[in-house]
Amino acid sequence: MRAIIADQAGGPEVLKFRETEVPEAGPGELLVETRAVGVNFIDTYQRSGVYSVDFPFTPGNEASGLVIGFGEGVTGFAVGDLVTTSEAKKTYAEQFVVSAEGAVRVPEQLAAKLPAEVAAALPLQGLTAHYLATSAAHAQPGDTVLVHAGAGGVGLVLTQLLVERGIRVITTASTPEKRELSSAAGASESIDYAGFGDRVRELTGGEGVAVVYDGVGKDTFDESLATLRTRGEFVLFGGSSGQVPPFDLQRLNAGGSLSITRPSLGHFLRTPEEREWRYKELFDSLENGTLDLRVGQTFPLAEAATAHTALESRATTGKVVLIP
Repeated sequence: MRAIIADQAGGPEVLKFRETEVPEAGPGELLVETRAVGVNFIDTYQRSGVYSVDFPFTPGNEASGLVIGFGEGVTGFAVGDLVTTSEAKKTYAEQFVVSAEGAVRVPEQLAAKLPAEVAAALPLQGLTAHYLATSAAHAQPGDTVLVHAGAGGVGLVLTQLLVERGIRVITTASTPEKRELSSAAGASESIDYAGFGDRVRELTGGEGVAVVYDGVGKDTFDESLATLRTRGEFVLFGGSSGQVPPFDLQRLNAGGSLSITRPSLGHFLRTPEEREWRYKELFDSLENGTLDLRVGQTFPLAEAATAHTALESRATTGKVVLIP
């Protein structure tokens, strides 16, 4: 079996494609033949040493593939099932192991028509967008919200899920091409970052938005806070521009009894029932055509270094996927 392996922390060039041992499924685990691998920023943080990992290191938590074996005690899966997960390890490989609890079988009818790369693009960004749309804030049909990075992987999915719920979405994006993608996903307006606060106020008749979904962080935080209506909610779910510095909570009072939360995905997958509910709604949206997952770029698994370079340049839209 071949896999991507880094012997030390560093730039994308440390990622090498070479032979390694075939993994074995232990009790409660599935052995999966990889069909597609989702590439995420956490992979680059681990590779570069920003996050501490043990070397030699094979990146990857997200992938789709076919079950080819399983360990003792596994139920609910059969050889040949298409599964997807964001809770595996070492998925930059031709085969990987994942706990049965952390994998989800794609429904048979959907699996027959769902490309493997789309199945691999679903878990991390799909589940993140789902908890943001359904659980992290309380926008109601008819409300207007602001979604930053509307052409990114999460932004595109989140926009579609919110629009499906009758919510008006304004997005930001950095180029005309990205704004066009965001509009195609259902955004009523997609605007440049420059002066976005004033523009959002104009688009809401001076009232402001019910919710801001901000994965950018430091560069957009202050202006985003000023776009909220009275009793508006701020959902800070990332920091692609850097982390938000400590701030005076009294600003929330002065802004109109505002609320702010800093959620993360793991806290919204606390039970098997919650995980099943979120995946079911995503699968249903894919099945009925109200959700379109954009795979922006695909690379051969052997070219993982090139994929990391593309992702870190922030020139990509949608999902970056590796194909073994």
